[in-house]
Amino acid sequence: MSRYQLIVFDWDGTLMDSTGHITYCMHQAINTLSLEPLSDSQVSHIIGLGLNEAVQTLYPDADTATWNALADCYRQTWINTPETTPLFEHAENLLKQLNEQEIFLGVATGKSRRGLDRALSQTGLAELFISTRCADECHSKPHPQMLMELMDFAGVDAEQTLMIGDTEFDLMMAHNAGAHSLGITHGAHSEITLKAAKPKAIVHNLYQVEKWLTRPDTEF
Repeated sequence: MSRYQLIVFDWDGTLMDSTGHITYCMHQAINTLSLEPLSDSQVSHIIGLGLNEAVQTLYPDADTATWNALADCYRQTWINTPETTPLFEHAENLLKQLNEQEIFLGVATGKSRRGLDRALSQTGLAELFISTRCADECHSKPHPQMLMELMDFAGVDAEQTLMIGDTEFDLMMAHNAGAHSLGITHGAHSEITLKAAKPKAIVHNLYQVEKWLTRPDTEF
């Protein structure tokens, strides 16, 4: 049985294998606007941030008009290039197992509310989460607002809360909220980057998440 009463998951790169599609759509938007090309690593590193924060991070010297144009173009590119991105292996089973243990589950994501609701509808997982928070209704990660609102909603304190994510922004948000964090390497950020954010542990897939929750002394 997990020591945690609330477990909050990031979505893209943590539960859903969508890092590649996000990176592709941002490259397409950049090309459409004839902006300076960026590497896959540069683009994937902003996954987890809200879209406005992401475009500003990618092009810090650009003006507001360029940031707005890139954000709008990315949204339109995403709509015009639909792709059914799969859940990572064991995602649904893990969530159902935790739900059956009466652990509160939440989502804190850089996605928009529209995007998350669509993903929850497509996967049929909405009923497993007590509440979710998105970047267009809260401060972007690593600000702690999303996580703190979920803790307040669940009536759970920070010591009983675990944030699971594939980016440093997820882990830093947990730190800023006083909660615990678990890094997972199958998404956007490297193991070295995740370790620098000092999570409780690093795992490589969702099977290992299940094992760690039962035996937090396990090393992977």
